[in-house]
Amino acid sequence: MSHIIFGPITSRRFGQSLGIDLSPSSKQCNFDCLYCELKGAKTVNKVSDAPLVKEVLDALNEALAKHQNLDVITLTANGEPTLYPELDALVDGIVKIKKETKLLILSNGATIKDPSIQEILSKLDIVKLSLDCVSPKCFKKLDRAHQGIEIIQIIEGMKSFRKRYVGELVIEILVVEGLNDTEEEFKALSAVLHDIKPDRIDVSTIDRPPAYEVKGVSIERLVALSSFLEGLHVNIAYKKNYIPQKRHFSREEILELLKRRPQSFEDIALCFDAQSLENLNRLVEEKRLHVKNIAGVSFYKVL
Repeated sequence: MSHIIFGPITSRRFGQSLGIDLSPSSKQCNFDCLYCELKGAKTVNKVSDAPLVKEVLDALNEALAKHQNLDVITLTANGEPTLYPELDALVDGIVKIKKETKLLILSNGATIKDPSIQEILSKLDIVKLSLDCVSPKCFKKLDRAHQGIEIIQIIEGMKSFRKRYVGELVIEILVVEGLNDTEEEFKALSAVLHDIKPDRIDVSTIDRPPAYEVKGVSIERLVALSSFLEGLHVNIAYKKNYIPQKRHFSREEILELLKRRPQSFEDIALCFDAQSLENLNRLVEEKRLHVKNIAGVSFYKVL
């Protein structure tokens, strides 16, 4: 069952990642998102034909003997990994063998209201949950959840999970043209995210062929929408060929900017001109700014 393990791959968001696919045979998910890179499929609330815990751990042990210097071991699936029936036993098994490598899960958040899922995920170092919309109309249209799954329950589940979870919580927003790319939706997301209090928010758009006829938005639009997420650690997924205009910021402007929203190293490198970078470095030397690493992404913050 070597197809259970894939990678290591270099993730822009989490570093060197060794993946574990908990549904290697087919897509099994409680969402059928319009933007999914996997072919559309009927939603499910439990998975079948899942690999055994022993099979996963044997394959992982073999991979860990071969690959060194990993940042994360990533639980994922052709679908939703929290639907894996033996998730608790699997997580316990991985924790015993992972050593200093962090354990991460990529989940759509649909099951986070379940106390048993919260308990399992509390054992992980990093939990990444999706939250594309907070309005029920947008959620229903974009994420196409299994019957009975409501966005209000997901939001409440995220809030209660945050209260018990001491690891690094990352929320991902994937923006689709004409669906969740509005100022209103992002202002509503901002209010909810301030309640959830994630450590980091990843904002991205479609960059692989989607299952359905939908389009992503421009990087400029992602940047504009992210400006509504004030006071939060936002990481924008830039395309490699994106070259924005370099801008000048005085020391005072840098402090004001970072008070409103911490900036990732990538944001700074892309957007600051040479003099602004000098001003930034001087503020760091003077200890007026500091660097905070959140799940592999570093941010500049005001002290």
